[in-house]
Amino acid sequence: MNEQQQPQADPCGRPVAPSRRGADWMFGGVYGTVLASALLAALDQKGDEFTPFYDASWVLVTAATAGLAHGYSHHMAAHHGSAAHRWRLLARALWNEWPVIVAALPTVLLLVVAGLVGWDSYGVTAVGLGLNTALLFAWGSLVALRVGYRLGSALLIGMADATIGLAIIVANAVIK
Repeated sequence: MNEQQQPQADPCGRPVAPSRRGADWMFGGVYGTVLASALLAALDQKGDEFTPFYDASWVLVTAATAGLAHGYSHHMAAHHGSAAHRWRLLARALWNEWPVIVAALPTVLLLVVAGLVGWDSYGVTAVGLGLNTALLFAWGSLVALRVGYRLGSALLIGMADATIGLAIIVANAVIK
């Protein structure tokens, strides 16, 4: 038996590919979380003044811009049909990038809270990178379960995603 569930059949008995919605959420979630982690690490410069509200705005703007650029590039690579149809497809492609922005929100909220309570940059960066690594594990595991992987395989996929977060933590430590 395969790791993933077998595809469903339509009413005529033809196989139907499983929904990509879970995979799309995973892509956007992982991409947005990795992007937020990298920005959090890069924006925290030792010796510079800590500007959590400024950093939060840049994480949010960058996530939104990355989502729009990704949706637009997918659209341009595959658009066809009438002009009205292409505009509807473009709007749908851009809308489908919401997971990139949502995945960056925990980092944005952490930075806003840090600014409100006067938390130091080292603590915010450490907690943020740890939180994002845990979120990468969750994104990978939950979406893998949703698209049909068994629990053991889903947890391994979550660990693979979390490894990206660990790599950012190591890179942050080595670079700084």
